[in-house]
Formats: sequence, C-alpha cells, structure tokens
Amino acid sequence: MALQSPENRLWWREPIARGELLWIIVAFLWGLFMFFMMIYWHLEGKQNLSPESYRVDPENYLARAEAWAEKYKIGEEGDTGYPVVAPPPGGDAYLVARTFEWWPVLQLERGQSYRLHLSSLDVQHGFSLQPVNMNIQVHPGLEHIITITPIESGVFSIVCNEYCGLGHHVMTGRIRVVEPGQGAAAVPAQGG
Repeated sequence: MALQSPENRLWWREPIARGELLWIIVAFLWGLFMFFMMIYWHLEGKQNLSPESYRVDPENYLARAEAWAEKYKIGEEGDTGYPVVAPPPGGDAYLVARTFEWWPVLQLERGQSYRLHLSSLDVQHGFSLQPVNMNIQVHPGLEHIITITPIESGVFSIVCNEYCGLGHHVMTGRIRVVEPGQGAAAVPAQGG
C-alpha cells in the first residue's frame, strides 16, 4: 500500500523507459524459447521415463520378484547378505521396495537395456538413483516399468526420497554396473 496516491492514476499509459523495455523483450523472447525447448526435450530429449505402469497385488509382485531373483542369482553381497541378481541383457529386472529396504542388489551390464520393474509392498517410497538423479515415486499396488540402459560402470546407490517411517534414513539399495561380458562374474566378498 502506497503512502500517497500516484499523480497519474492511469500508470499503464506512462511511457516505458528504454532499458526496461529491453528487459521486457529479452524476458519474453527467453520465455518463448524455453517453451519451445520444453516441447523439443519432451519429444526428442530422451529424458522422460516411460509412463508404463500397471495395478498389481503386492503379494503377487513379491512372488514374481523372488522367483526371478532365484533364477538369476549369482551370489550374495557381503555387507548386507542380499542376493546379487544379474538378469540377461534385454531382459526384466525387479526391485522390491519395502520398509526399509530395496531388494535385491542388481548387477547390470554397461550399454545393455533392461526393463526395470519397481513396486512397493507397503507404503509409498521414492526411488532415487544416485548420482544419476533419476527420481520415481513407487506406490504400493502399482508396478512401474522403465527401460534403462546404463552408460557407466560402477556402483550406484538407490535412496528412498519419500519419508516412509522411522527407518527411512537407512533405506538404501545398490545397482552394480559391470563391463559387457561380466554379467555373471563373481560377486566381491564385500559390498561397495
């Protein structure tokens, strides 16, 4: 609220200073540019995750994931005792979110594509793949399927980024990405 009324109540009829007009034009053109870039990024940017998701019974999802893990298990991770599972390139990979764990540890080959299935057995969790910064909300009763192609070797952390209870801070998992041809290589004794 102004202390005094403006001298000219029709302020929109006042002339605009040249510098201000320049900034208005620059902001308008930048906004237009970004609008069209968003359309381009959506269509050609290859940064959008697949919208593929299905309703699923959590018990059925767990049974499928356990059968899959048993079939492709190559060992256990030393510091967690979780199974390390190496699916065949081009195949399906399952991750189960439940209070307070991501199960199992995945071992994928660099440069190969996989259909990653995600679902929660209990409450909403967040799938945050670090340091890639891929974020997905994982809901109970929904199976999310995304196609991923790892482009770097190494160990990537999965962090739950949706508060899921008192043990939320310890809900982590791992995806190991190995060089092509090492898909069923021996698992190191210690995780890392």
